[in-house]
Amino acid sequence: DGEVHINELRNGNTEMFWNPTSEVRRQRLKRHIVLFEEQTDFESERLWQHVTSAINKGDQHKATQEKFVLEEEQRNAARERRESGTEWKPLLFQHDAGTNEWRYKYEDLRPWDPLNDIAQFEKDGILQTMERHLSSRMSNHKATCINNQITRHKRSAKDCRRRKTSDQPSNHSQNTESSCSTPESVQELSDDDGKYLGFESLCAQCGKEMNHLKEIHSALLSLQKAQQDIHR
Repeated sequence: DGEVHINELRNGNTEMFWNPTSEVRRQRLKRHIVLFEEQTDFESERLWQHVTSAINKGDQHKATQEKFVLEEEQRNAARERRESGTEWKPLLFQHDAGTNEWRYKYEDLRPWDPLNDIAQFEKDGILQTMERHLSSRMSNHKATCINNQITRHKRSAKDCRRRKTSDQPSNHSQNTESSCSTPESVQELSDDDGKYLGFESLCAQCGKEMNHLKEIHSALLSLQKAQQDIHR
């Protein structure tokens, strides 16, 4: 979030390449890290703390020494595992034989989809993306249920009108007509369609998926509260 310059070595000219505005700085992503005292011994900030401290003090010699100490400890640990026949199994990375590189097991390289992806979060070192797939599937299933009930409702109303036209006019038939009313419009439905249109309750699958969505929503609220606590 600072200035970046291009230095032309041939003529000594300097050109401004990037100068972020205060608006750009305000919009940058907030950085969240685990508190130092809660980190394990092999997490980067704790593992490299002495190297980092030396660099911040401008002591390159001390930083090099501390780096050498860390690397020697890692070599010795690898040698001991090799001699004892102990296999090292990384928790979050796996070896790619094709490229001979270690890759993060849970990497998600697809572009962010604003229409489907809700939020991305990390839990126990695993990056996860909350998606709207379940919500869309539930909405489609719910719409199918309601459409089926609308069809039955229209068929019932049509049968009612057919009965009215075949009956002889009388006080009794007029009373029957008043009880065979149908809503003027069944096109627009709210979230509580069944309740307002008098349909039977949604099927068991809809209810199950609705409860699942409530659990996801509750988990997201918990994550948001944790983030707010971290900011405070």
